[in-house]
Formats: sequence, C-alpha cells, structure tokens
Amino acid sequence: MSRSTISAPDLRWLLAAVFGLLLAGCGPAKVIVEGNFPPPLMAPLPMKLGIWYPEDFSGHEFFDQAKSRSDSDWLVQTGAAQVQMWDTLLAGMFVETVHMKGEPGPGQMNQLVDAVLIPEVDELQYAIPAHTNVKVYEIWMRYRFRLVTTGGDPITDWTMTAYGKTPTAFLQSDAAAVNLAAVMALRDAGANFATNFARVPEVKTFLDELHVEPLETGL
Repeated sequence: MSRSTISAPDLRWLLAAVFGLLLAGCGPAKVIVEGNFPPPLMAPLPMKLGIWYPEDFSGHEFFDQAKSRSDSDWLVQTGAAQVQMWDTLLAGMFVETVHMKGEPGPGQMNQLVDAVLIPEVDELQYAIPAHTNVKVYEIWMRYRFRLVTTGGDPITDWTMTAYGKTPTAFLQSDAAAVNLAAVMALRDAGANFATNFARVPEVKTFLDELHVEPLETGL
C-alpha cells in the first residue's frame, strides 16, 4: 500500500499559501462607490470649458485604519464615481466641455478652450457608527478648484465643501451605507458647484470679460 507524503519545501509553500489566504481574508472593508448622477436642469453657460482630472482625483480613494480590534479597516474608492459625476455635471453646465490631452502648462499642445477646470479632493472625513455610536454614516469633503488657461496660467482658485449622510435603518450592510453617504456627498458637491460657480468673485470677473451671462440654475 502506498502512502503520499509532503516534503519539507512543499510544506513551507503550503503554509505560506494558507497564511496568504488568511491575510487576504483579514483585509479592509472595501467600497467602490457607485451611483446615479442626474444632469443639472439649467441653461448651459455659453463657454467652452476644458477639464483636466489629476491622477490623484480620477483614482481617488481613502483608507481608514481600525482604531480597535472590534473595528475594521475601510478602503473607499471614489475616483470612478467622481469622474462620472463631474463629467455629467459639467456637460450640463457648459455648452461644450473638452477633456484635455495633457495637464495645462507651457508648451502643452492642448485643445483651444476658454479655460480649464482642475478639481482636487483637498480633504475628506467620514464617520461610521463605530466612531460615533450614532446610527448614521457621514462623509464630508472639501474640494479645491483651479481655473487656468491652456498654458497653465492661473485665473483663479477656490474651495468648496460637500456633505452626505445616511442612516443605517434602510440599508442592508455597512458597505451600502458608506456607498450611499458618498453618493449623497457627490450630489451635494454637484449642486453646490452649479449654484455657486458664477458667484465666485474672480470667476464672475472672468465671465464678464468673456461676455458670458450666467443664467439661473434649476438643479
């Protein structure tokens, strides 16, 4: 009768594989934010806007390490949802939007536009029930926007905040609640931007020089 055996090197590989699987099972709770973002209900500004998403923005994610053994790590990826929301919003706000071929700067052969908008997530904070003992998930974001020429010369920059929250009562999982809070924060960002873009003093001056007449929003 034959009997199978495992050699010492094979045993080490097997233990390494099992340990790897255990580590993978202990990874962070991961949320890839997904949602629907309706276009704004407004007359578009007669302006050709260039858009440049820095890599940190289009691939934006945040990681929060567990504070205790009863807590868990969280990895929330918002980049794809950010691009989806801002593409939808800006396409509805301006008569024409153009994605730049490269980051605006001296000598860059970009398409001709009136100005280029560069958004960044300047800061993000979130709270989950494990942090606050309240059954509410919250996400707060601060954006920084730069409006520049195709040559990268600054026109103006400003910041804007957005906030989203959702209770747990109607959701089946923590991940669903975090996703919905992020979607609500993105929608809040879109509404704030559409309402206040033309009210930023330096933007208003720029639009006046272009003879662009802002119209009322219906977002």
